[in-house]
Amino acid sequence: MAGHNKWSKIKRQKEKSDAEKSRVFGKLVRTISLEAKKSGGNIKSPVLRAAIEKAREANVPSENIERAIRKGKEGESNLEEIIYEAYGPGGTALLILCLTSNRNKSAQEVKHVLTKYGFDLAKPGSASWAFEKKEEEWTPAVSVEISETQGEVLSNLIDSLCALDEVEDVLANAK
Repeated sequence: MAGHNKWSKIKRQKEKSDAEKSRVFGKLVRTISLEAKKSGGNIKSPVLRAAIEKAREANVPSENIERAIRKGKEGESNLEEIIYEAYGPGGTALLILCLTSNRNKSAQEVKHVLTKYGFDLAKPGSASWAFEKKEEEWTPAVSVEISETQGEVLSNLIDSLCALDEVEDVLANAK
């Protein structure tokens, strides 16, 4: 009767929840580090303060937050923001916002997920025309109407892309 004890079940559930927490914590810490680098470690910077508050809401330990700020301030962090562009189901334009220290790795991970769903990366500028950048946020300038089945495929694609560690956000111009 191997695998039928209470501890095995608890262990598997804990592993699953810990993996999810680790993924979320990693994204938040990378964001804090990048914003600390931009602001020079000034904790009064509104963007850095918002990133810290978001991390505290997710219960990120304060040691991790302080370490991320220190890394960003001292320049140990070599993170950069990258925007990949693609077209999804029904001709929807996708902007994939990444925060990475390894440009090649993140490009290959994004390409792999897109290929799995039958799509490819687009050339820079070919999908960004469908979006406007207002202050720090991208918003769709043009919307595309898609069918319900295409919407499900798009939703699955976005979920798969967001599951990648280095992907911060995925924007689509679908209705």
